[in-house]
Amino acid sequence: MAFPEASKYVIIGAGIHGLSTAWHLAKELKARRKGSGADIVVLDKTGIAAGASGIACGVIRNNYYQPAMRELMAECVTVWESDPKAFSYHPVGYLQISPEIMHEGCRTIFEQQKAIDYTSVFVEGEADSMAYMKGIFHDWRAKGITSVLHEKKGGYANNTKSMYGLAGKAEAEGVRIITGVEVKGFKANGRGVSAVVTDKGTIRCDYVVVGVGPWVRSIWDMLDLPKAVDIKGRDGKQHKGIPMWTYWCLEEGTLGVDPELQKTNDGRMPPVIHVDTDAPLHSDVDGSLITDKMWGIYYKPDFNFGGIQGGAMPYKVETPVDKVQVDPYGPESPDFIVGDDFANMWCSALAFCQERFHGQIGKWKKEPSGGLGCFTPDNFPVFDVFRDNVYVIADSNHGYKMIGVGKLAAQEICGDKSRIMEPFRFSRYAEGKLHPVSSSPFPWS
Repeated sequence: MAFPEASKYVIIGAGIHGLSTAWHLAKELKARRKGSGADIVVLDKTGIAAGASGIACGVIRNNYYQPAMRELMAECVTVWESDPKAFSYHPVGYLQISPEIMHEGCRTIFEQQKAIDYTSVFVEGEADSMAYMKGIFHDWRAKGITSVLHEKKGGYANNTKSMYGLAGKAEAEGVRIITGVEVKGFKANGRGVSAVVTDKGTIRCDYVVVGVGPWVRSIWDMLDLPKAVDIKGRDGKQHKGIPMWTYWCLEEGTLGVDPELQKTNDGRMPPVIHVDTDAPLHSDVDGSLITDKMWGIYYKPDFNFGGIQGGAMPYKVETPVDKVQVDPYGPESPDFIVGDDFANMWCSALAFCQERFHGQIGKWKKEPSGGLGCFTPDNFPVFDVFRDNVYVIADSNHGYKMIGVGKLAAQEICGDKSRIMEPFRFSRYAEGKLHPVSSSPFPWS
């Protein structure tokens, strides 16, 4: 098929946001009798799920301290639940297990989950928390835990399978997905964009959607958008020249044990486990102190490739943002992959939580993993229109779980402004409408 010279809608990125937006936009256009999926082209410089969506751990949760994030994630979980088979979605639930410093914050999350009818259970106190966890896993032994927030919804999905499920839904609506096409720039028409320039040719268009994950900085620069922003802080003062983007390295990996090892006491598939604690962490190999600072991990079974998969806190990349090399991405990167220190920390943390993981570090899969996340100034997403007709989905590394953002974006593109998306506008920086910050060691919680 010939490369298109024009398309009403051009969507950049064949990951979670690009494909979800394409699918939902096609349905919206059809329902409103304003067009169809044939009016939409999705471009990706590599392939479907070739970026962050393809290597994500796949956790789907609503464990957010920020009310706006909780509402958004409830909407996303609804989309995951709409077709578990196509999305390879496993609704096993999610456990947030926390120390005293996070107790009140988790209580707040629980109360507000109740307010939006998001089913969860909250356990308080060290003894009750231990008893609750032992009721699920007989070998649970994590110390210093004073609350357990058990979300009955959420869970995880097999990332690549879910992306191909999304792609199939979009293509069934007539959307064309073209891979191996790199966007090089844009042609302007007044304040708006009139065409997308690629290495395969120029596509005239009426509207552009950007959903490129960690590559957002490059597209942002092509659109000549600000490299720095002024932010009205919580102190009421203006903080000038804050960089628009920072990069964090995501540390994840897999312990090559039988995933059946992690079944619950009653033989069921376990919920996703997320543990934050301020208890000292010692090496499961030699007993040496790894950290006496706040730390956290998350983990779940991986039946695709075999093992227990998860990660820990990311670290900030100190390289100047314009010098950070996003490509080659993920495991192919020579710079941003996990090493022995992470393996020691993460496997020791597993053993800290459950006896069954003691002495298992020798089964660590010594293969490259990890990747980069591109974060906004406050580490929360920006969903907004720029240059009059360019809808930017800048997920700030909250991406994979947010399958519902494409649905809401499609509705907004068709003219229906979303109350749920409103707290994520770019204008929040100048207006000082910032999201509250939790005590979690993760920058996105």
